[in-house]
Amino acid sequence: MVEKLIDKDEKIESSLSEEQSKELETVFKEAITKPGMEVSIENLSADGLPVTVTMDEFMRRMKDMAAMGGGMNFYGSMPDRYKVAVNANHPLATKILAETNNDAQKALAQQAFDLALLAQGMLTGADLTAFVERSVKLI
Repeated sequence: MVEKLIDKDEKIESSLSEEQSKELETVFKEAITKPGMEVSIENLSADGLPVTVTMDEFMRRMKDMAAMGGGMNFYGSMPDRYKVAVNANHPLATKILAETNNDAQKALAQQAFDLALLAQGMLTGADLTAFVERSVKLI
């Protein structure tokens, strides 16, 4: 995701076809049950993370201003919106697509999503417990 901060006019090609990208997006949309999560497939470096979660910048700024009492209190009550960027070039993307069992596809997508949430400090409570239990089963 860092490579998206400064546009270097370098276009990273996707290792997936358009049909595979749509299928991968569908798998992640079915696996992610949290509200306010917008899934997109991004062409990032194969060395990058498989999934990243970021808050919509406009919404983050408005919520910060509402918290400071800047006269925009109505933004504080709005639901959070997050962007879930799935790296199409990461080996996990092809692993998910190669899996023939839908439940196994969904479990891999959920695990990758939870790892992204954990990296942002957003995985808590019952979701964290489920992640740990699923991780132990995968070992």
